[in-house]
Amino acid sequence: MAEVLFYHLERQPLEQVLPTLLERSLSRGWRVVVQSSDPERRDALDAHLWIYREDSFLPHGTTRDGHAELQPIWLTTEDENPNKANVRFLVDGATVADLSSYERVVYLFDGHDQGSVEAARARWKEARSGGHEVTYWRQNQNGAWEKKA
Repeated sequence: MAEVLFYHLERQPLEQVLPTLLERSLSRGWRVVVQSSDPERRDALDAHLWIYREDSFLPHGTTRDGHAELQPIWLTTEDENPNKANVRFLVDGATVADLSSYERVVYLFDGHDQGSVEAARARWKEARSGGHEVTYWRQNQNGAWEKKA
């Protein structure tokens, strides 16, 4: 069973949170798939990961780049795992059919969008009923992520 984490984005946008989580994943030796709901969002994330910080970038690719098997981070809009990722990040309401093929699945959802919150609740129920270990994360006043009950 996968460990399924829900990150409730309220204080920072996805563009600030995702790179940090991707850095942590790579530091653990994990390969990653990031799935967004549409090609425009995927392309915006692709551009952002090259420039999100002056002194660093995150190695990644998309179908335009090819060679998915060589990419430590793969950005997609499809329910695919061409780089044999251990971790899957789901953004903008994206869903994946089989959570159990990953060590960790991370849902990042916009806390200011009621539709996103409702969709995350539905995914939470599905993951729990599927026997997965589910946790919920929210930022405190200082911006640190805290696991909530």
